Amino acid sequence: MNKPIKNTYEAIRRRRRFLEVLGAAGMAAALPRGAAADEPSRTLRIGYQKFNTLNILKGTGRLEAALTPLGIAVRWYDFAAGPQLLEALSAGAIDFGHAADAPSVFAQAAGKDVVYLAAERPYPKGIGLVVRRGGDVARVADLKGRRVATGRGWNAQYLLVRALDEAGLSYRDIEPVYVTTAADARATFESGRVDAVTLWDPFLAAAELDPRAYTLRDGDGLSNNRTFYLTSPRFLASHAATLRQVFGILAETDRWAHEHAREVADLLAPQLGVDGAVLYRSTQRRSYGAVPVDPAIVAEQQRLADAFLQLKLLPTPIRVADAVATTSVLA
Repeated sequence: MNKPIKNTYEAIRRRRRFLEVLGAAGMAAALPRGAAADEPSRTLRIGYQKFNTLNILKGTGRLEAALTPLGIAVRWYDFAAGPQLLEALSAGAIDFGHAADAPSVFAQAAGKDVVYLAAERPYPKGIGLVVRRGGDVARVADLKGRRVATGRGWNAQYLLVRALDEAGLSYRDIEPVYVTTAADARATFESGRVDAVTLWDPFLAAAELDPRAYTLRDGDGLSNNRTFYLTSPRFLASHAATLRQVFGILAETDRWAHEHAREVADLLAPQLGVDGAVLYRSTQRRSYGAVPVDPAIVAEQQRLADAFLQLKLLPTPIRVADAVATTSVLA
C-alpha cells in the first residue's frame, strides 16, 4: 500500500475508533445538560454524521446565515453512526438528522419515535464488495464457502445479500465474519483472514485507491444506498415551517455540491482527516439532492427490511409506510 493511502486509512480508523467509543450513551452525555427539556424553542439541534450532506451544509455555514436573522440558533451534534443518531432523535436530545437505509428500518423495528421526512438521491456506487486483485475470487459466485467481513445490519451487508442472490447463492453459502466498524472490516481484510469485505464511502474509495484491491460488485442495480432525513413526530407537528427553511437551504447546498466535487472534497478533508483524493473519488460518483419518500422508495426500504427479517437480524416485521411523515417539508 502506498503511503498516502496508508495514512488515509489510519486517519479514518483512529477517528472511527474514537467516535465508536462514545456510543449512544456517551453521545447523549456529551449533549448539553437538560437538552431535551431546557433548550429554547428557537434552537434547532441537528445530528449529523461525517461525510454526508448535512456535514457539507455545516461546513458551508449557510444554514446559520439564513436562520440566525430569524432568531433561530443552530447547534450541531456529531454522531459516530446512524443508530446512535436515531437513538438521540427518539429520546428528544436532537430535533433533526440523517441516517442510512438500514439503521432507519432497525430504528422503526425497535419502536423509535422517528419519521422519514425525505430521502437522498441514489448512491449505489458508494457501497461495494471488495476483494484482492489477482486473487482467486473473480466473480461473486466464487465466494461460495469463503469468509466475508461485514457488519450486522449494515447497508453494505444488504448489498452482500443481494449480490449473493444475483449470483445464485444464499447467505448461508458464505461464512460471515462480523465486525463493528468499517475500519475493523478493512483491517480484517488486510490481515488475510477473510476473502472479501463490504465497505462504504469513504472507506470504499480508500480501498479502491489501493492497487492490491478492487470492487467486485457495487450497489448498481442491487441497492440504491440512500440516506434519509428524519425527525420526531412531535417536532414535525410544531416546527414544520423551520424544517421547510432547512430543506430550502439544503437544496441550494446540494446543487452547489453536485457541481463542485473538488470543492466538496477540499471542504471536508480537514474536518475528517481524510486524504482529499479519497473524498474526491467519493464525491464524484454521488448525486446530491433530497426527494420525497414516494411509494417506490418505500418499496425499496420494505425489501431491505424484509431481507433483514429473513436473516433474523430484525426483531419484528415492520411496515415502512407507517413511518413516513404525511406532512411535506421539502422546498
